[in-house]
Amino acid sequence: MIKIINLKKSFGTKKVLDGVNLEIDRGKITVIIGRSGEGKSVLIKHIIGLLRPDEGSIFLDDLEISSMREREFNEVRRRFGMLFQGAALFDSMTVAENVGFPLKEHTDLNEEDILKVVREKLKRVGLVGVEDMMPADLSGGMKKRVGLARAIVMDPEIVLFDEPTTGLDPIMSDSIADLVLDTQRVLKTTYILITHDIPFTYKIADKIAMLHEGRIIEQGSVEEMKANPDPVVRQFLEGRAEGPIKVY
Repeated sequence: MIKIINLKKSFGTKKVLDGVNLEIDRGKITVIIGRSGEGKSVLIKHIIGLLRPDEGSIFLDDLEISSMREREFNEVRRRFGMLFQGAALFDSMTVAENVGFPLKEHTDLNEEDILKVVREKLKRVGLVGVEDMMPADLSGGMKKRVGLARAIVMDPEIVLFDEPTTGLDPIMSDSIADLVLDTQRVLKTTYILITHDIPFTYKIADKIAMLHEGRIIEQGSVEEMKANPDPVVRQFLEGRAEGPIKVY
């Protein structure tokens, strides 16, 4: 569904992406792993059009979206949903207002119809009766669920997740993994996640791709990655300080 070809991006003298090549399969869960600061967030910001590459191309189906002007990309962007790190909820809005915000901005639905859709999406992520709560009153896990409800409220074809388990304890992280699997299986949506949470990755991924030093160095199914002999992959997946990846 998405094809990334030789993607390069630098900020000043710092080279972040140095020839990324990756294909994202339609209707599957692709997880991009790698250390903090390796460029995972930069990569998904290119996919959703928040950044433009210095070199290379990104194709969505047959459209080269990396070279589109902003006005053109605004139409394409409606095919995407995004769960930001920390959920990025608007503090001054209720849960219902947060989830319904994309509908209010991009559709002609009236308030009653928007609320109906909001309640349906909140129920899909396991939340009922929270419409009038404020973000400050939510737990970390509830914020993630509200963020996911907002990400899927427009029924996008593709949902991107930026470190969805950051700040959560292992039990809540496992709950979010179950939620990701459940919503993806029901909605048949293409999910792209970036994370360094390996247990979470093993539970949800159809495909894992490892970003290291600006490139995808290895990719495959969970079982293929577990069996991968590359010492960089082994060190990262096993969480060891000793190995070719230097700890600073």
